[in-house]
Amino acid sequence: MRSAYLFFIVALTLFSCRETPPPAPVGPLPSERQLAWHQMEYYAFIHFSMNTFTNMEWGMGSEKPEQFNPTALDCRQWARICKAAGMKGIILTAKHHDGFCLWPSAYTEHSVKNSPWENGKGDVVKELSEACKEYGLKMGLYLSPWDRNHADYGKPEYITYYRNQMKELMGNYGEIFEVWFDGANGGTGWYGGANEERRIDRTTYYDWENTWKIVRELQPGAVMFSDGGPDIRWVGNEQGWARPTNWSLLKKKDFAPGVVDNLEHLRAGQEDGTDWIPAEVDVSIRPGWFYHPAEDTLVKSLPKLLDIYYHSVGRNANMLLNIPVDQRGLIHEADSARLMELAEALKAGFATDLAFGKKVTATSIRGKSKHYGAANVNDNNPATYWTTGDSAKQASLTIDMINPTAFNRFLVQEFIPLGQRVKKFKIEALVNDSWQTIAEETTVGYKRILRFPEVTATKIRFSVEDAKACPVISTIQVFKAPELSEE
Repeated sequence: MRSAYLFFIVALTLFSCRETPPPAPVGPLPSERQLAWHQMEYYAFIHFSMNTFTNMEWGMGSEKPEQFNPTALDCRQWARICKAAGMKGIILTAKHHDGFCLWPSAYTEHSVKNSPWENGKGDVVKELSEACKEYGLKMGLYLSPWDRNHADYGKPEYITYYRNQMKELMGNYGEIFEVWFDGANGGTGWYGGANEERRIDRTTYYDWENTWKIVRELQPGAVMFSDGGPDIRWVGNEQGWARPTNWSLLKKKDFAPGVVDNLEHLRAGQEDGTDWIPAEVDVSIRPGWFYHPAEDTLVKSLPKLLDIYYHSVGRNANMLLNIPVDQRGLIHEADSARLMELAEALKAGFATDLAFGKKVTATSIRGKSKHYGAANVNDNNPATYWTTGDSAKQASLTIDMINPTAFNRFLVQEFIPLGQRVKKFKIEALVNDSWQTIAEETTVGYKRILRFPEVTATKIRFSVEDAKACPVISTIQVFKAPELSEE
């Protein structure tokens, strides 16, 4: 699938030859790797490691490799379920805070090579890489900066160790789409038998700029996640939501590596941000991140998961849903069943775009050119868009549904290769020859999806009421999703 970035290059090349040039880009812009990441939208987090067998969330580092012994580990089962769930990738906890490595690292004995699983010949990262390729999924990796097992943690020698492991992961398992850096750093631990508390300066200890270079060199297409970037930001909570106002922009200078000073800016972004750093919503399908038998009956309900989807993907963020693999090495039946329910609900909710191909009119069109015309928003082509003259920061699109049409979902996307622009918009419906306001909202970004009580209308109007510059809208879709009863 061609990325939006390539569409952008082609579009600019074609448009440059026409009499009416495209709008100039506004503000920070996404990189090619970030545009590819936006298109991922929904993917899995797999927490599976030593904690799975000790029934803990954060291991101390004193655990023994012999304790890691899944009886039926099957990464193909993980990939098969994630693919059926509609996910586009899997991020694996290759090493959590306890320091145990799911691959046979050459730099430590605390890994699967000294476990009874596969007689010490196994490699979970390799098996997942192969499974993802088989099922057409992308793979990401989590390598905890904190290591409660390693004797040198807190010393300069540990940074060499950490980077050596990063090189192993980035260089030996094929293409990686995302590298995940946790914000938990320093505290009590086993530390090679010292059994003490160690604190580090998060802003300087890891020398992040040079650590990130390893990823850039070995995996140039990968985005990197941490609290404030460099590519993707934490959304400021683990409950599964971004703010309704959500800019993909952030002032990177305000967020030193490893430091979170303003949760609100992480949740909503910054309108005047200097860097494109969109939000990722990380949340677990259960109360915990790792598998605990006592939580088998506590898998999130379908209505709750739908809320998370609309409060993440529907609010200009990506949804990273954690699935804790059990002691067998399998996704538990309860989690799998709920994932399939979610997939069916989303499939039903977005089955038919009621606006596709309908006549669309605009109050303003750039240069009166069909290349920027209103019909571009519902042609099912992400490379085309509607826009206005440079001076117009307010404009409307009206979709003629012809016959009275019931709907309860509205999806809109900006053409983000030219920047995030919309600051305020409104949706109205023509009901019995009278315009009624359905919603008044703020940002759009890569994707915005609104839910509301069912409305039956003959026309639908989308109005940009304020923007940084002339609006550039690539997609508008309208759906009627089945309503679910509350559990």
